[in-house]
Amino acid sequence: MSSVKEFNADKLLVKIYDSRDAMGEDAAVEVIAKIKELLSTKEEISMVFAAAPSQNEFLAALVADKEISWERVTAFHMDEYIGLDKDAPQAFGNFLRARIFDKVPFKAVHFIDGNATNIEVEADRYAQLLGNTTIDIICMGIGENGHIAFNDPPVADFKDSKLVKVVELDDACRNQQVNDGAFASVDLVPTHALTLTIPALMAGENLFCMVPAITKAQAVKNTVQGEISEACPASILRTHDNAILYLDPDSSSLL
Repeated sequence: MSSVKEFNADKLLVKIYDSRDAMGEDAAVEVIAKIKELLSTKEEISMVFAAAPSQNEFLAALVADKEISWERVTAFHMDEYIGLDKDAPQAFGNFLRARIFDKVPFKAVHFIDGNATNIEVEADRYAQLLGNTTIDIICMGIGENGHIAFNDPPVADFKDSKLVKVVELDDACRNQQVNDGAFASVDLVPTHALTLTIPALMAGENLFCMVPAITKAQAVKNTVQGEISEACPASILRTHDNAILYLDPDSSSLL
């Protein structure tokens, strides 16, 4: 399977596919190849996953592979709502349990606890876990407002001193959760979350970014062709040495 079009935006490799399914499946092929390559020289690796409908095709293709030595892979996720019911399907840990964490035998899965008694202590705990390991692969998306993880433009900081922090979600971000079908109305969407910061994401050795859908077209245009700034947090991907952006016809329609 090959992309219909490829080009570079600064250091970022951009690949455009003729369908959303082809995009997700090919991204999975390339992530699988990278996992196997890394495990040929390392005893174990660490990965970070995003939880969003944009990742569905990719995750389905990833778990279908029967040759990955998942027992040598430790998993993290990149953000979590604060104060959502622990069994809520919208919780990102639960989203990923259903699609990958409970489907393959990871060495370990580290969950962010959005219901921790002291949320700042939880942020520090997760940051320490991240700081004690090399993150080999990050599988991610881009939000309608250009966010990566929950680093919305008002709180995004390319030079953040923290690896994990508490953030207030902006209106565009919360509305996206309704647009994605995760919540029936915006008043049901939590107002705060824990997120890996931009330096935490950029510290990943290999970034694979899957972004389908027409609702992401403007964010993709800003990411690829706009100024590299916190006004579009995802634009920082253009400075990473090993980052690939996977697009479908809809998300690439403004390029």
